[in-house]
Amino acid sequence: MSLLLTIDAGNTNTVLGVHHGAQLQAHWRLTTRREQTADEYGILVRNLFASSGIEPGQIGGVALASVVPPLTPVLVALSRQYLGQDPLVVEPGVRTGMPILYEPPGDVGADRIVNGVAAFAAYGGPVIVVDFGTATTFDVVTKKGEYLGGVICPGVGISADALFQRAARLPRVDVRNPGRVIGRSTVGSMQSGLYFGYASMVEGLIRRIRAELGEPAKAVATGGLAESIAPDIPSIEAVDPVLTLTGLRLIWERNRASGGR
Repeated sequence: MSLLLTIDAGNTNTVLGVHHGAQLQAHWRLTTRREQTADEYGILVRNLFASSGIEPGQIGGVALASVVPPLTPVLVALSRQYLGQDPLVVEPGVRTGMPILYEPPGDVGADRIVNGVAAFAAYGGPVIVVDFGTATTFDVVTKKGEYLGGVICPGVGISADALFQRAARLPRVDVRNPGRVIGRSTVGSMQSGLYFGYASMVEGLIRRIRAELGEPAKAVATGGLAESIAPDIPSIEAVDPVLTLTGLRLIWERNRASGGR
């Protein structure tokens, strides 16, 4: 049985998935640590595999998307040294099956293209992907399956940290639904502003994107905070926490079918 390992290395979290064909057999969300070596990641991955009954020798391919340049060669070394696989790194020149209308095309983050590929495959187009990561990104794919562009906003975690760091009397708070918009305390007021303010921003941007497209577009949420905040964003019609891993699998399959990159 040959398995595929997918790795989505983001600024805050690194998500790994093991696929058996189209089935996601196991997945893990880790804190991204830029200072870790390939050996440290190797030990960690082997331990994760062992906890799920997966043998390293079962891995027959690795697909990697990274928006953390210093970490990319570390994860490539992990793949080669510990899994015996030369990874497919999603970067300019790799076959994705999706035309890029962004200018210049090479400026689009690998994770954004991967999300677009997965969303179009699952929902068709036009489709909007909202990825709640370190930054919150909106990616728009046309009816024809072209990557049109999108929006980049500070993530809700960045906003919370900025409030704490720049306002001397405001405490650090968890980002969660406080239950009411009108806060009755400083913490409640901050949580309302972060949670409902962010939900309203996302809702407003989706509406503006749809108006600019001039046609209905399905909105899909992914990323670390997607499941907790999406219920309060009416325009979001689906939540898929592992959308990026699915996109990596699809791109790996396309490259394998075409005989290379």
